Amino acid sequence: MNFARLAAAGLLALAATNGWANETVIKKALAERLPGFKVDEVRPTPMPGIWEVRTGSELRYTDAAGNYLIEGELLDLRAKKNLTEERVAKLTAVDFANLPLKDAVIWKTGTGKRKIAVFADPNCGYCKRFERALQELKDVTVYTFVIPILGPDSADKTRAIVCAKDQTTAWRSWMLDGTAPTRPEGKCDDSAIERNLAFSRRHHINSTPAILFEDGSRVPGAMSAEQVERRLQALAGKS
Repeated sequence: MNFARLAAAGLLALAATNGWANETVIKKALAERLPGFKVDEVRPTPMPGIWEVRTGSELRYTDAAGNYLIEGELLDLRAKKNLTEERVAKLTAVDFANLPLKDAVIWKTGTGKRKIAVFADPNCGYCKRFERALQELKDVTVYTFVIPILGPDSADKTRAIVCAKDQTTAWRSWMLDGTAPTRPEGKCDDSAIERNLAFSRRHHINSTPAILFEDGSRVPGAMSAEQVERRLQALAGKS
């Protein structure tokens, strides 16, 4: 008789019956039922009997005994909140001070004291619209991390921009004026492209433009100059 297995089964049964569980119980159950499934953290959710299972920054949910695995979003209907979205946003939050600025295309207006970071694809129409909106702002420094996610031509244009003698001119000439960057001749150090892509994957930046402000907040999609200005003024008021 396998007493260890009986004890484990009894513990899981008790968890299911009494509605309690802990990280060890659920991790053990999932490891037995889903070999190779990596669990970084287990924690309770506001929904009774449902536990969050985190793998990296990906979230799933399970019952108290680890019998079921739920893929999807957890919504708080009374508070009108997407709890999964809020949690992922916290897990993937970017500390502006730790951005790898050496891999960005940089330009500024005036004093440049207000800072914005943007993840953009050179063939993204909304990115071009946002780049034009940014020209209306005063005293900003813009750090653009170019990530080719829209196909082979985006990869070619990104490499041409990264390898240009003047990255800023190459980027802005293409995004604002439609002047295609010159293809580089021979080899160049384009390692920043893969670093930017890896960073975007790590922080779930899956679409462009993605706009990051100094307080770590993120906005997916293009904003108008007025919207950005209001956000920057609000941040200045907090400091």
